[in-house]
Amino acid sequence: MNKSTLVEFVAANANLKKKDAEAAVNAMFKAIETELATGGKVQIAGFGSFKVKERAERVGRNPKTKEAITIPASKAPAFVAGKDLKEAVNK
Repeated sequence: MNKSTLVEFVAANANLKKKDAEAAVNAMFKAIETELATGGKVQIAGFGSFKVKERAERVGRNPKTKEAITIPASKAPAFVAGKDLKEAVNK
């Protein structure tokens, strides 16, 4: 499923116009993005949670030259599925 398919699904299931559904989906994505960018966490009961994971600086290798390189520390968004979502997927 891509974003346009998601918008169509939301529009059909929430009895919204496609334009309104797209605005709702975009607003949800923006809210999650904004909260994660400020270091927060988004928890949706029964679905899961979005959080930011810290990646430490580490040494890697250039596969072509086998030269050791330093990979800088970074932050990455992560999703942890909730119990209800896990159960729905495993039916």
